[in-house]
Amino acid sequence: MKQLHKTPRQKLLTAAVLVALTHPAFAQVVTDETERPADNTTQTAENAGDETATLDTVVVTGIRNSLTASANIKRDAQGVVDGIVAEDIGKFPDTNLAESLQRISGVSIDRSNGEGSRVTVRGVGPDFNLVLLNGRQMPASSIADTGASNSRAFDFANIASEAISAIEVYKTARASTPTGGIGATINIKTARPLDRDGTLASLGIKGVWDTSVNNLPDSLQGDTVTPEISGIFSTTLADGRFGIALSGSYQERDYGFSQVAVGNGWRTFEGDENNWGTIPQPGTPGSERITNRPGPDDIYSVPQNLGYSVNGVQRQRTNGQLVLQYAPTDRVVATLDYTYSENKIQTERNELSVWFNFGPSESSWTDGPVAAPNFYSEIINPATSDLSMGGAMSATRNENESLGFNIAWEVTDQLTLALDYHDSTATSGADSPWGSSGVLGAAGFFRGTTSVDFSGDFPILNVQLPPGMSQIDPSQMLVTGSTFRNSYMKSQVEQLQLEGEFTFENYSRLDFGVAATEVNNRSAFSNVQLDTWGGATSPADYPDEVWRLDYIGRYFDQFAGHNSPNFTDAFFVWDFETVRQLAENAWVRSGGDAADYRASDEFTTDRRVTEKSKSAYIQWSNTWDLAMPVSLAVGVRYEETQVSSSALVPSATAISWGSANELNIIQDGAEFTSLQGEYEYWLPNLDLSIDLSESMKLRGSYGETIGRPGWGDIQGGQTLDALVRVSGGTGSQGNPDLEPLHSQNFDLSFEWYYAEGSYFSAGYFRKNIDNYIGTTQIVGTPFDLRTPIGGAYWNEALAAGCATADVVCIRNYILTNRNGAPGVTRTGFDANGNATGTIVGQPGDPIAEFRISAPANQRSASLDGWEFNIQHLFGQSGFGLAANYTIVDSGLTYDNTVIGEQFALEGLSDSANLVAFYDKGPWQVRAAYNWRDKFLAGRFDGSGPNPNYVEAYGQLDVNLSYQVNEQLSLSAEAINLTNETQRIHGRHENQLLFATQTGPRYMLGLRYRF
Repeated sequence: MKQLHKTPRQKLLTAAVLVALTHPAFAQVVTDETERPADNTTQTAENAGDETATLDTVVVTGIRNSLTASANIKRDAQGVVDGIVAEDIGKFPDTNLAESLQRISGVSIDRSNGEGSRVTVRGVGPDFNLVLLNGRQMPASSIADTGASNSRAFDFANIASEAISAIEVYKTARASTPTGGIGATINIKTARPLDRDGTLASLGIKGVWDTSVNNLPDSLQGDTVTPEISGIFSTTLADGRFGIALSGSYQERDYGFSQVAVGNGWRTFEGDENNWGTIPQPGTPGSERITNRPGPDDIYSVPQNLGYSVNGVQRQRTNGQLVLQYAPTDRVVATLDYTYSENKIQTERNELSVWFNFGPSESSWTDGPVAAPNFYSEIINPATSDLSMGGAMSATRNENESLGFNIAWEVTDQLTLALDYHDSTATSGADSPWGSSGVLGAAGFFRGTTSVDFSGDFPILNVQLPPGMSQIDPSQMLVTGSTFRNSYMKSQVEQLQLEGEFTFENYSRLDFGVAATEVNNRSAFSNVQLDTWGGATSPADYPDEVWRLDYIGRYFDQFAGHNSPNFTDAFFVWDFETVRQLAENAWVRSGGDAADYRASDEFTTDRRVTEKSKSAYIQWSNTWDLAMPVSLAVGVRYEETQVSSSALVPSATAISWGSANELNIIQDGAEFTSLQGEYEYWLPNLDLSIDLSESMKLRGSYGETIGRPGWGDIQGGQTLDALVRVSGGTGSQGNPDLEPLHSQNFDLSFEWYYAEGSYFSAGYFRKNIDNYIGTTQIVGTPFDLRTPIGGAYWNEALAAGCATADVVCIRNYILTNRNGAPGVTRTGFDANGNATGTIVGQPGDPIAEFRISAPANQRSASLDGWEFNIQHLFGQSGFGLAANYTIVDSGLTYDNTVIGEQFALEGLSDSANLVAFYDKGPWQVRAAYNWRDKFLAGRFDGSGPNPNYVEAYGQLDVNLSYQVNEQLSLSAEAINLTNETQRIHGRHENQLLFATQTGPRYMLGLRYRF
């Protein structure tokens, strides 16, 4: 095999490239301007086991060259690797990194508010795909609707794309890669100043018009056009020995979304079951109002609630990175970098919703064995129930910081070492005096018989108002219950890695390394809640003009049925702060505390986890010229992890019945508990590739990987949900002694690079995964809390003539006839004559049962699939096409006919991408269509074990740019051009969980290179 002679500096450059390909943690590449070929070809390492591979500088411009560079990454890497390379400095293919990643076969994304956020790879969900920044494990934090997230998944919406030079997706295991990525390890690479000599600067400006902002009530609308600015500056000094790179971006985005939801889920029953919430059995009173009643062997579900909401969102995202590089000799390169990102999001919501108490009903049903309502109606007469028009305001701030130092040293011609250290944090918390999320219930008690048509994609609500009332009445509106939550999450990664490679005289190579990683995660929250759902004060406390009449249907114009004459869509919109202040003033006048309408800075639940890992790996690789060139890499990684968890959780003392279907837990004090766990794994890997010809390659890989449990799963402490239902309560607890998921991964692929930038590939993969973590529900009686439901007072009311299901009658009886008895406090009567007050469980009453959700290593499962890719450049015409299709399958699917907790693989779905482009002369045009088939996203809804199916979704994005001259380019982009909507359902398509309308987003911009 012919060897090329290199200078010491050239050898260091080659070593750096090989390290970048096999050890992304140390991809601090330095290049020499004198080595750049005239045709600006792409950097390659033709043989990952051969130190003497040709080295060229990456200089990529345009769609065509970006795709060519991506093909070279795939072709030259060890194992199965796909990549995306920036089309030019400051110009990544998509403005959102997740939306770029979905163009890669096997990668699909979760969308949040119309924007890509997290990725699923080969059917493995976001929590088990490891994200690296320049080879370093990144922390992740986020705030969910009601608390800190359980997830380890990185949210790509936090990082702007302008500073990204490339993304590499490692689909097969390698000993050198940090653990955590079962689906894939994704390495995000940012620009390094010594990548090229000289000075380079770029400035970009965009105007963003998100059409969804115009589909909102006036009070929720933001600016029609918002700005986005980004810039990169890079220079080298002292004959290329010293480099400085500075990049930054700032974006404002105002947008909105409309959503209809059965947010509290569906109560599922067997056809012959007789329980609270069931429809009448044949031959019993009310059964004549049931059409096509589910049979005794069928299962069916009834909705707990239905709500429509309009949401206005404002976001400010700031990103920046400073990189300093110094090469004191040809054999040493040192890099110091600091990366910062901040993502601030403010959301205000108005809604129209109804709650079903499962009184007398009328309904019609689809055929079994899984029956869903075509029509569901709850008979309410007189019309005295609440028609809720609540609202919410949330404000969160996500901040990420990373400080790192890297030094690469070519000790001898054969030995290269690299040391890397970084300290990175991700923090999410409240960004408002009202906490991370403040919710006000507002209602008028004039709702009569309430029905919903569930037969279409969009549920149609109909509400009968009281006789003589033709329109909802602002004079009867008041604030009811409220909750102000302050949620916080912080994750910190401190990591030290030492890696090296030794090249033997026969040009085989030994790679080795050790690492120590400590991850600290903290999630905490406090919740200030008033369970005054029957009304906190009086309608007289609120001037009529604060309630502004509107119609919710007009905000769902992409759904058929939004303008149905049967749709009772009138609702009131109102300003959150105005009404909150009115409610606080009225509450204080009635003797309440103003703090009840503000978030608390004192966390009542505080969970902390420390995860310490030590690892070591070794890998040997070589290439032989046999009948065909054969390359082999074989290695093993050792991983040892210790987990310690401590949790501060509130203590519960009693249960208070505050409104018809809602009870709340009375808490007093809190205490810390601590738990421990540990595990260790040996993780082997083997990669084999055969060059069948100069253009054809066959690969085979085997590797073992682990995926660590989510933070909520390993946080100790048992927490009871503050709100309890008539049927019982819920809660959760963690388990620090969980084992990680352990996957055995098999890959076989064929690749044909039949022309420059053009290729076809087909690959088969299989993953055998052990220790899948499922959520079990344990029925327990924590704290031995007494509930008034079924107690002595309850039974007295039944004896007096109240029906078991008529909780309003039961409450009225107890509060009227037992006022002043132990635990019974009547505060008055509402406008409809119903008694208000609280009923606290007493000695002798039943002990409340709680369904406690707890994680457990439950199952083993396997999944397999196929990936097909084709990329074709039509000669020099400028036209090109890239397409891929991924099939993922597993026998472990959800059985819709089974009630109760069950295990099934989430995230499995087929997906496809089609990108057509033109890139010639000054014009670049790209149209990208992404499609993902229906998939199971979750196994619990608001009512318990039930599936959440995300329906098939496809989206078309278009990008156009024009190069005015060497410095100036203009661009136009359209995201979700065809205005697609998203829908999630339960066991049957009629069982809506969420349907969301966003809208297209358009951008006009310019970029100037200095």
